[in-house]
Amino acid sequence: MKALISNDDGVHATGIFAAKQAIEDLGDITVVAPEIQQSGIGHALTLFEPLRINKTKLRDGSPGYAVTGTPTDAVTMGLFEIMDEKPDIMISGINTGFNIGKSELTTSGTIGAAIEAASFGIPTIAISQAVTRDDVKFENGEVDIDFTFAKKMLRKLVEHVLEKGMPEGCDLLNLNIPSNPVDEEFEVVGLGNRMYMPSVQTRLDPRGKPYYWILGDLCEFSEKGTDGNSLVHEHKTTLTPIKIDQTGDKEILKKWLED
Repeated sequence: MKALISNDDGVHATGIFAAKQAIEDLGDITVVAPEIQQSGIGHALTLFEPLRINKTKLRDGSPGYAVTGTPTDAVTMGLFEIMDEKPDIMISGINTGFNIGKSELTTSGTIGAAIEAASFGIPTIAISQAVTRDDVKFENGEVDIDFTFAKKMLRKLVEHVLEKGMPEGCDLLNLNIPSNPVDEEFEVVGLGNRMYMPSVQTRLDPRGKPYYWILGDLCEFSEKGTDGNSLVHEHKTTLTPIKIDQTGDKEILKKWLED
């Protein structure tokens, strides 16, 4: 088994090392990730400046590759420059903080990396873990988070994918780990509407000119059967099948044009 692991938190993040630990005895693991924190950058690709690949050492002394670009750049470099053949599986994560909902999912660099790999037909898992402390979400490098349960669930899912392949009609699996799980089962759920309700904070610089921070308040996740509700309120490990094809109903569009 050959696996590619990437993320959006940076090559030295605690979560990506945890993902490597979860499956490293299954085969050859290649870790290629952004050199620095790239959360919220989505599926962005660097086109107008050069990229560099810097070989580095992970905390166990094994090699990793730091790419001076986005998570999508890192996956591209992993697939077409570093690895000598297509991997059997790709893992994006373990992200610090969950990735749920229809809206914010497209801004996630974790999902962006996963989409890039999945677009080449590679079985792909994006994995994120809920955290109770906001101060650790966007840190570079090592953070004090216990990923033990996340590693166990990731290992279980990877083994299932390697044995059975991806489910029909699914390009990637979005796995979210609660901060206080109630069991070791996967709760299959759909995407909720939003993860955060945006807010804009205005401040003044020393010259009195305004500048802005985009922030957000966590949604209530009241809709049963969705990722947010199951993860936050029921403390379930959620698993959502994701399709890259966003094509809507063509017949409805044809009828709309004719009316």
